Amino acid sequence: MNSFIDHFNIARMPAAAEAFRVEVRDFLAAEAPSAPADARARSWVAADPAFSRKLAQRGWVGVTLPKAYGGAELDAFHRFVLVEELLASGAPVAAHWVADRQSGPLILRFGSPFQKDFYLPKITAGEAFFCIGMSEPNSGSDLASVRTRATKVDGGWKLNGSKIWTTNAHHCRYMIALVRSSGTVEDRQKGLSQFIVDLQLPGVVVRTIEDMTGDAHFCEVLFDDVLLSDDALVGAEGAGWSQVNAELAFERSGPERLYSSVVLIDCWIEKLRTRGTLDAHVETIGRFATQLTALREMSLSVTARLAAGETPLVEAAVVKDAGTEFEQMAPAIIEGLLGSDPADRLDDELVRACAYLSQFSPTFSLRGGTREILRGMIARGLGLR
Repeated sequence: MNSFIDHFNIARMPAAAEAFRVEVRDFLAAEAPSAPADARARSWVAADPAFSRKLAQRGWVGVTLPKAYGGAELDAFHRFVLVEELLASGAPVAAHWVADRQSGPLILRFGSPFQKDFYLPKITAGEAFFCIGMSEPNSGSDLASVRTRATKVDGGWKLNGSKIWTTNAHHCRYMIALVRSSGTVEDRQKGLSQFIVDLQLPGVVVRTIEDMTGDAHFCEVLFDDVLLSDDALVGAEGAGWSQVNAELAFERSGPERLYSSVVLIDCWIEKLRTRGTLDAHVETIGRFATQLTALREMSLSVTARLAAGETPLVEAAVVKDAGTEFEQMAPAIIEGLLGSDPADRLDDELVRACAYLSQFSPTFSLRGGTREILRGMIARGLGLR
């Protein structure tokens, strides 16, 4: 038996977490905005602060954070169920998404007492939305090559540089940015630190970038002599690389890496059922079901390790890589089937949802680490590099 495969031990969803699913579905039935499939397929990038605050009022933003900070103090399995139901319904999650998934847990793990007391209650109340500051122009997926620099000055740090492909920065108040605080670009992982940047500070400019679907959720964020206080540094100076890798384990392994196309699959199956043509596509439906089931089991096994306090970085990369393959494959297959019969009268809602995901799905293997980077990590984890 390959020892690496053993890292994906079967994990069972606790009964309490499954019971929580009923509560979440009841909430979504009452509070989730009704929308056509092409709008719900944008769940990942759709920012609706009002909806996020309704979730927060139920204690479901920062759901794993301690009650002392306003969190629900539930385990990672409860969060898995919550995310799974939100994405399956197509709820607009983008406003609180990053703060809930990784900024809050990062601050809880590495933040100062001031940062925990100041930011975590705002996150759990749905009052502070965060974005991620990792990618930079001309760096591609080479995260260790960041050039944005924080220079120590009296009373704090001066920040210069830029970040790009930052999702929904124009809707967020804060960014946690990975920047170089000492040394040179040639030092690679050494000399990197994480800072919390208030995006309303003088010297910060946020520009949206329109994608080929016509949406504008990606952003470029520029820093020109932005003065940060000493309280902005997260964790130890120079420890940014290890901290950001712990953060990425949260980002890459959850059900959000499997469900980006599930609204389209559900819509397609429903249309087939309505037209009485379901039996003609049982092989494709079975293929989707078996692949999604296997991926979900892998994601659950990583969730169990995160719940145990481990940092399964390589295993999370496997889930993310395989999950995005599925997310990209589904719209391509459905698009091909929709176009296979020129005489077929197509459903407008289904076509719009399929067209959106066909255009947008290439980004699935870019966000959270490109396919090439992840496969390099997996190869090193297997001892092949």
